[in-house]
Amino acid sequence: MFIKLFYTLRTYGVPVSTRELLDLNAALDKGLMMHSHPEDPAMTTFASREDMYRLIRLCMVKDERHFDKFDRAMADYFEGVDSLDMDELLAKLTEVPKEWLDLKLDPKNLTEEQRRLLKKYGSLEELMKALEERLKEQKERHQGGSKWVGTGGTSPFGAYGDHPEGVRVGGESRKRSAAKVWEQRKYRNLDDDNQLGTRQIQMALRNLRQFARTGSADELDIHETIKRTAKKGVLDIHMQAERRNRVKVLMLFDVGGSMDIHVEALEKLFSAAKNEFKTLEFFYFHNCLYDYVWKDNNRRHSAPMPTFELLNKYGREYRVIFVGDASMSPYELMTVGGSVEYMNNEAGIVWLKRVLEHFDKVTWLNPENPSYWQYTQTIVEIKKLFENKMYPMTLHGVEEMTQYMAR
Repeated sequence: MFIKLFYTLRTYGVPVSTRELLDLNAALDKGLMMHSHPEDPAMTTFASREDMYRLIRLCMVKDERHFDKFDRAMADYFEGVDSLDMDELLAKLTEVPKEWLDLKLDPKNLTEEQRRLLKKYGSLEELMKALEERLKEQKERHQGGSKWVGTGGTSPFGAYGDHPEGVRVGGESRKRSAAKVWEQRKYRNLDDDNQLGTRQIQMALRNLRQFARTGSADELDIHETIKRTAKKGVLDIHMQAERRNRVKVLMLFDVGGSMDIHVEALEKLFSAAKNEFKTLEFFYFHNCLYDYVWKDNNRRHSAPMPTFELLNKYGREYRVIFVGDASMSPYELMTVGGSVEYMNNEAGIVWLKRVLEHFDKVTWLNPENPSYWQYTQTIVEIKKLFENKMYPMTLHGVEEMTQYMAR
């Protein structure tokens, strides 16, 4: 069973194997999708479409970053809606006035016979095309009807109504019969190619962990305690030091100018890094590293830290991450006095080389879209200088960076 689904998932980039397919078939063989009939417990019925969706995802998808690909594959496999622009349609749904969806009637409840008589569209593609037409035509609130987006009726569009194949807009799930489950696209921010949220960054940074037990022995070692107790015949408690992530990280953030549009992404990255690494140091620079950095942007001129002091203070064992778009005038990177803020005595590229020579592992994380990198001379030059250790600020990019730095 589900051989076609298996290959559809692979087509959409979900890394499934025959093991997951066998797990799904085993779950179905065990009757996990059979429910007791609400009116006759002796009878069994198939689970809802939403339950089937969740079971298939549970068995076939092992990493949440693939949830969005899975949703699109499910829509294609079951309904053939790969050609619909669902993002655009869902954006229109968010613009539906809230007052259209306020319930002012009792929720509609039809008999099974009445539900069978209602018009059905036959496929999710036709249903969504019909919804698109309604959104273009509808100008006011409706309730109790059979056509428009509204409440308490038999229309397939809206909330608190009753229809065997509908698209719930607002409201709360009651009968779990809405057809549009896998097209909600609520996981698209987890995709490898999208900008990261704080949680996704933190999960990706966990690749850069090297644990060691340090400090006083204040944590119960349950396995050793059991072993010693069994050997002696009396309780023998054994304590151990706490496991701590011994990786030390130094982050250098580009701020101001063209980086202003990336402030939100940088805040998420910084928040994730602070939560993940016990030993984290950070400093700021503008466009390119020169002879000083700073901790507080409000005191950048009154309390700078010489870059030579930074190199003397932090040892080779620190993993260094530059974070910036690497986009600047070539003079700022290659020329004495090229800085836009002051007359620097040495070119920025000289300082970058010093950092690369001092630390064992140095990378550059770039929030700019990688498709633009080749068109910016300074990005090309810095990427070459870093021996291609420049990574995009996507889930895949951060994971690649941490895998390199963890080696």
